Amino acid sequence: MSAKTEAKDDIRLDKWLWAARFFKTRVQAKAAVESNKVHYNKARAKPSRSVEMGAILRLQIGSEEKTIVVTQVHGHRRGAPEAHAMYLETDASVVKRQENAEQRKTMNLTSHAPDHRPNKKERRDLIRVKSNMNDS
Repeated sequence: MSAKTEAKDDIRLDKWLWAARFFKTRVQAKAAVESNKVHYNKARAKPSRSVEMGAILRLQIGSEEKTIVVTQVHGHRRGAPEAHAMYLETDASVVKRQENAEQRKTMNLTSHAPDHRPNKKERRDLIRVKSNMNDS
């Protein structure tokens, strides 16, 4: 294999993340890699790092964390089904994400947000209660 064909097969990490549809733009992918939200084989990586098949990537996108294994390497952004075929998420990662989603869901259900804004009488009662607490 010549050096020119090897150079074509080398896909940058930020370009691969963009092509696999983890980020909408390459700039966002590059920023995520530079801010250590992407680890390549359990190590910090640079955006210019070449992606290889079988590599393990740990991505932190928002509040979610995914661990994936690279199954295909190409730098062209394609449809979602084809992009999803470029990687395989580990079973442990799927279970952990589901547990975190369930935990976030229960946290939202237990919040004590009022159903409505207090009316004038309820506001006066709240002020009275707060002032009584401060006097004690």
